[in-house]
Amino acid sequence: MERKNAWKTYTAKDEKAIEKLCDGYKDYLFKGKTEREGTKYVIEKAKAAGYISLDEAIASKKKLKAGDKIYAVCMGKTVALFNIGKKSLEEGMNILGAHLDSPRLDVKQNPLYETEDLAYLDTHYYGGIKKYQWVTLPLAIHGVVAKTDGTVVDIVIGEDDKDPVFCVTDILIHLAQNQMAKKANVAVEGEDLDLLIASRPLVIEKDDKKGGKKAKDEKDAVKKLVLDILKKKYDIKEEDFMSAELEIVPAGKPRDMGLDSSMIIAYGQDDKVCAYTSLVAQLNVKKPERTTCTLLVDKEEIGSVGATGMQSKFFENCVAEILELSGLNSNLALRRCLQNSCMLSSDVSAGFDPLYASCFEKKNASFLGRGMVFNKFTGARGKSGSNDANAEYIGKVRGILERNKVYYQTAELGKVDVGGGGTIAYILSLYGMEVIDCGVAVLNMHAPWEVTSKADIYETEKGYEAFLREA
Repeated sequence: MERKNAWKTYTAKDEKAIEKLCDGYKDYLFKGKTEREGTKYVIEKAKAAGYISLDEAIASKKKLKAGDKIYAVCMGKTVALFNIGKKSLEEGMNILGAHLDSPRLDVKQNPLYETEDLAYLDTHYYGGIKKYQWVTLPLAIHGVVAKTDGTVVDIVIGEDDKDPVFCVTDILIHLAQNQMAKKANVAVEGEDLDLLIASRPLVIEKDDKKGGKKAKDEKDAVKKLVLDILKKKYDIKEEDFMSAELEIVPAGKPRDMGLDSSMIIAYGQDDKVCAYTSLVAQLNVKKPERTTCTLLVDKEEIGSVGATGMQSKFFENCVAEILELSGLNSNLALRRCLQNSCMLSSDVSAGFDPLYASCFEKKNASFLGRGMVFNKFTGARGKSGSNDANAEYIGKVRGILERNKVYYQTAELGKVDVGGGGTIAYILSLYGMEVIDCGVAVLNMHAPWEVTSKADIYETEKGYEAFLREA
């Protein structure tokens, strides 16, 4: 039951469409490296496509009808798009759900220190990472600093060609005997992932006895220069780190990969590749029969927790407000809407890597270039913690894809008992709706630079669009 490589069938028209889609995707990857930036990008595209904010609709007591387009935002990190369909919302929605967060290093709340004339920011890693992969890379700082006067300062350092970059240092190989003897998970400790940001001291001159000037010795002079720069450029002080959200991510733009330019290498493709294709599909579907929804959430990489994670009531509250504006203002209508919905949990799958073939069961693995990937279940070992999709639902989705000539494949996340993982699928399934995981195969998943196939990106967008129209 081997699946075909999609590249073998593409026409010149297909290849042109692939490059157009992937050019937009690379733009999104560069502009949306964090969940805040990704949300801003989505809102900008949604507004251009005629979406209005839910808050605006509520304030104006807008009566929603087929063809209306609404977006809702939670704390600038999670966003939901709704395209109201012809059928009653009680009959359910067709939903795509991806996440905007990716593994990274977060700056601690009391981070800045100096030692031996070097200044650092102390960090705490976010999500599942191989810590040793984050040393000696050019890194950028993205985020916000919220000040006590209510102003919020946006920070992006390391992405412009004129910007400096930063790095986490590593011991030279000549002195690494003890480090190399350790297991990989402790070769670099979490507390050693501190970001080197400066080495130049602040020079303060004072009068000498002869009436001239000389440099005054200052304690923590490098740290003081950092604070001086932050004050002059951003008008922030050290205490403002307490109310900052600063994320350390790989610096640089996404790039085409391979002599044939058939792949993309970039930071954060888990799960931005599915977020972007979901967004494009949502915006491309016009006048749907059933209401379409694309939900892009935060905090998936750490368990979908918190106010902006999938476990919060944000999505349920949004649907309740949409129903109210549609004249369906009962709790029963909300329950019916959610239970009768169909969802693709838009998340990536582990692409088969021939160099690590022992981790995969080849018949049930996803391959680059063979189309969008379905994971009937995720979880670990005995399917622990997974959503296990119903056979009838899978059959229905297969029919949609085959009618629309979409290349697809099925997979598990590696060999049984080797590892495992999870998505937001199980959370939405708690409403009683049909859900299956579906996305793009990725190499180097959770590494600073991940790899995807342009063919899979193209087929996934086609598949998402077909699902929104026909499910």
